[in-house]
Amino acid sequence: MNDATWQIFQLDELLAKVERSGVSLKEFLRTPSLSCSIYHLPVGSRDMSSAHEEDELYLVLEGKAHLRIGDSEHHVERGTLMYVQAACDHAFFDIREDLTVLAFFGAPVPVRRHRSGD
Repeated sequence: MNDATWQIFQLDELLAKVERSGVSLKEFLRTPSLSCSIYHLPVGSRDMSSAHEEDELYLVLEGKAHLRIGDSEHHVERGTLMYVQAACDHAFFDIREDLTVLAFFGAPVPVRRHRSGD
């Protein structure tokens, strides 16, 4: 990612790059305060989500499924916008139509590089 002060993304171009043969998460933006990804889950797949150290906002672009947040369950489909607070357990399940969502993460944790001897 470059150090530009602004960037423009076209949704149709992002969707065209989605790997649809399995579960995929493709980050397209990372800054010190924000990370954005496209997350794709085919029908019958298992969600990779778990509690995160960042607040998260999902926007469903395609598909139908359910989202479990803590002890509650919610139907989600195209146009559904969901906020999940940091450290809250959550996962998509009962994926009835291939699900593609934009995932926005606030204040991402810096990527840790492993050094030899760690």
